[in-house]
Amino acid sequence: MAETVEQNNVQSQLASISESLNDGTFVQVRKLLHDLQPSDVALLLESSPSKTRNELWQLIDADFHGDVLEELSEDVRNGIISKMVPSSVVDALEDMDTDDLAETLSSLPDPVLQSILKSMDAQDRLRAEKALSYGEETAGFIMNTDTITLRPDVTIDVVLRYLRLKGELPENTDTLYVVNRHDNLIGTVPVTKLLTSPPDMSVNEIMNEEPETIPVDMSDSEVASMFERYDWLSAPVIDKNKTLVGRITIDDVVDIIREDAEHSMMSMAGLDDEEDTFAPVGKSTQRRSIWLGVNLVTALMAAAVSDLFEATLSQLAVLAILNTIVPSMGGVAGNQTLTLVIRGMALGHVSQSNSVWLIKKELAIGFLNGVIWATLIASVIALWKQDFMLGVVIAFAMMMNMIAAGLAGATLPIIMKRLNIDPALAGSVILTTITDVVGIFAFLGTATLFLI
Repeated sequence: MAETVEQNNVQSQLASISESLNDGTFVQVRKLLHDLQPSDVALLLESSPSKTRNELWQLIDADFHGDVLEELSEDVRNGIISKMVPSSVVDALEDMDTDDLAETLSSLPDPVLQSILKSMDAQDRLRAEKALSYGEETAGFIMNTDTITLRPDVTIDVVLRYLRLKGELPENTDTLYVVNRHDNLIGTVPVTKLLTSPPDMSVNEIMNEEPETIPVDMSDSEVASMFERYDWLSAPVIDKNKTLVGRITIDDVVDIIREDAEHSMMSMAGLDDEEDTFAPVGKSTQRRSIWLGVNLVTALMAAAVSDLFEATLSQLAVLAILNTIVPSMGGVAGNQTLTLVIRGMALGHVSQSNSVWLIKKELAIGFLNGVIWATLIASVIALWKQDFMLGVVIAFAMMMNMIAAGLAGATLPIIMKRLNIDPALAGSVILTTITDVVGIFAFLGTATLFLI
């Protein structure tokens, strides 16, 4: 319900802004944009065609450019930055958190990135280069460096006076970190414990001396799994020397989970998870053509198998009518297994220790499904076409393809993961090719042997 209300609000705001743009009342548009939250402005930009988006960006107060850029999807953000002069981009990025800065810069084409880095002052350039050095999809890439650190020998009263002088805490701060003089993490102090302990106690007396930490090179998917498993709100990030380098908060993890979900959904269709809905026609066509070309090749492979049995099809026309049933059933069954295994891998359920058991299980399911649906299709075809042997032939092909579908659906994601290939991106196409080829070959090959 909340999502529906939000969508209606966006549509209403977009209609009002579009009407004002058409009327030329730019002052009214600027006022409407100024009254919105950065996330709402970003949503409006992403919901606008390219021409309207450019006009809106010119009307947004420059002081809010950085806040809006943080909220935009990669494709839309890159399109906007590509039309800005480097100095304007630098001004927009100046106050960004380290994780948002790294994400924004990493997605830019290298010439644009180098131009922006050269325009930065030494301090900001060092911060950006350090964040980018950790590599994408790592804890170091998504962490923030805005940590509050304490020394173990100070009293709680001193800490509280320091925090009052500081005036505010970084967003989503639930824990303060205790470090030694070398900045090695030696403990943590929850804010709740700090507030409820006697002021004359030392930090050393109340700190947790065995804090849960995240290595700076841990993958972001593993980070998300740990946050989910342990219900963390934040966690410290350390390097190989156990030096505290930053922290990751729950809002960062929510973004990872959302992005992973979008990636899996879009990859199934061969699309980029940051695909701009309102991208220019030529750009969208180019991106989609690549995946359509891959699918065409796989379709031609299945057609080539059918061509091997052209003589059989010409002698028994009924085979052409029934030829789509077996591959279709195998494709559906295989995709069920493929989706289940990819999900299990994403949740960390599938590992080397249990993958063999999982493959055996899916083989057994494929066999049982083969028995059930082979029996059913044999009965239907025998009664429909009054041909018992034709029913046996399609039943055998169904059995073979169901087993092949179960085996392929379970093994493909595991093999592709070991080869560093995204199963969500290519698994479905390869699986469909396997079930089509096996299904057609089993059906027409068996028919050639026993019916011709």
